[in-house]
Amino acid sequence: MNVRAILFSAALLLLLAGCGEKAPADKPETGESSMPMGEITTEKELPSVLTEGLSPEEKSELMDKIMPSAQKEGPTPEEKFLQLRKDADAGNAKAQNGLGVMYYTGEVVTKDASGKIMDNDPAAAAGWFYRAAVQGYAEAQFNLGLMYANGEGVAKDEAKAVEWFRKSAEQGNVDAQNNLGVMYYTGEGVPKDVAKAREWFKKAAAQGNADAQANLDAMK
Repeated sequence: MNVRAILFSAALLLLLAGCGEKAPADKPETGESSMPMGEITTEKELPSVLTEGLSPEEKSELMDKIMPSAQKEGPTPEEKFLQLRKDADAGNAKAQNGLGVMYYTGEVVTKDASGKIMDNDPAAAAGWFYRAAVQGYAEAQFNLGLMYANGEGVAKDEAKAVEWFRKSAEQGNVDAQNNLGVMYYTGEGVPKDVAKAREWFKKAAAQGNADAQANLDAMK
C-alpha cells in the first residue's frame, strides 16, 4: 500500500540544466586560440569560440545549458512573493495557496522568534493553505490535509486530514482521492472501510493516478 507523499500543487523549484555535454565539433586544431582578439560579448551572448560551426538550433540549446537564466526571463522569488502576497491579501485563493507553497518549500526567507533563519515555515504555510481551503480551493484543501496528516505546521490530526482530503477529493483532486482511499484502507482518522477505500482508489485510477492503480492491484 503506497504511503501518502507530499505532492504540493505548485512546482516552485526550478532545476537548471547541467553542463558536461560533449564539446562542439569542427573546432580548429591549431595551437592558437580561435577566440577573436578583443571580442566582447554581453551576458546574454556566447563567445564565437563556443558557437563556431553550430546551427542556430544547436546554439540555442548550448545557450540554454550554459546560461539557463539568460533566455528564461521571469520574476525573481522576491518579485513572485510580493505579487502573490498582494493577491493573497486581496483574497485570491490561488495566490494564497501559492504563498503557502513558498513558505513550505523555503522560497520565502523567514526567521523564528530568536531571529534565526529557518529553512522553511510550515506554520505560515498551513495558515495560507487554510485561507484558501475555506474558500473551497481544492489544491489548498489537499495541501492542508497533508499538513494535518503529517503534523507539519499544525498539530497532527488524522480526522481533520480526512476532512480536508474529502473536500478536495469531491472536487476531483486525484491525489486527495488516492490519499482518502489510503485513510479508509488503514483506518486512520476514519473507521476502516475497504469498500470505500476501493471506491476512492478507482476514482483516482480512472484519472490516471499510478499510485491509486497500484493500491487497487494490491487489494486484489
